[in-house]
Amino acid sequence: MRLLKAEELFQKLLEGGSKKQPRLLGLDVGSKYVGLAVSDQKNRIALPLSVLGRTKTNINLMADDFKTLVKNYSLAGLVVGYPFNLQGQSSPDASQVSLLVGELCKTGKLDDLSYTYWDENFTSKCVEALLNPLKLNDPVETKTMTDKFAAVCILQGYLDNMNRALRSADKCDSASGQ
Repeated sequence: MRLLKAEELFQKLLEGGSKKQPRLLGLDVGSKYVGLAVSDQKNRIALPLSVLGRTKTNINLMADDFKTLVKNYSLAGLVVGYPFNLQGQSSPDASQVSLLVGELCKTGKLDDLSYTYWDENFTSKCVEALLNPLKLNDPVETKTMTDKFAAVCILQGYLDNMNRALRSADKCDSASGQ
């Protein structure tokens, strides 16, 4: 896997060149679960997908799951939620994210895939606030639902930002006559 800047990943997506429009997979990485969301075919809307269980021993299975998702959804890359800190310090949550990405890289199964990090601060808290009125009784269901929709928030934030920048650049090009 290859780390790209957020803009570079989106540019790669736009230049896809295949029959099927390439898409992106959003990840909300936790210590027990990884929430997944996928973009629609126009890369404008993030949709909830699933949650993968995460253990120290299942990294090869996770890499296989990601390979299957790459094939089934024509994925061009991953948008990985990362808890950026204004002070530039590493947090335990950031370590979890870096550890998972590093382990996935080491498998060698996703070498053709690119990824970028995207700020995930407060996504889980926002989702918890939205799910709270549903009064879900099962703690595992609540946690997995939170992780899945946190992945949606991460990916949607990325898509909104990149598409807004693209529209802004298009307006500038039109105004300058290019």
